[in-house]
Amino acid sequence: MASPRRSLSSLALRERARVVRLSGERFATRRLMEMGLIPGVELEVIRRAPMGDPVEIRLRGYSLSLRGSEAAEIEVEVIV
Repeated sequence: MASPRRSLSSLALRERARVVRLSGERFATRRLMEMGLIPGVELEVIRRAPMGDPVEIRLRGYSLSLRGSEAAEIEVEVIV
């Protein structure tokens, strides 16, 4: 059974997920995809800034920091 889909911004620390879909502004979405954030890729939330923004994730062997607004536009499914 597939886990429910949520936004990347709602994930807790150390939670792992798989990217399902990116939405939002075309330029920003394209840039994220160029950095390897494409549907099917697995990621893990590494840390958050004290106020929750930005969020740092690990994917494909490197770390990437995203603004909260960018993370909210990325739909993921949690890996259990």
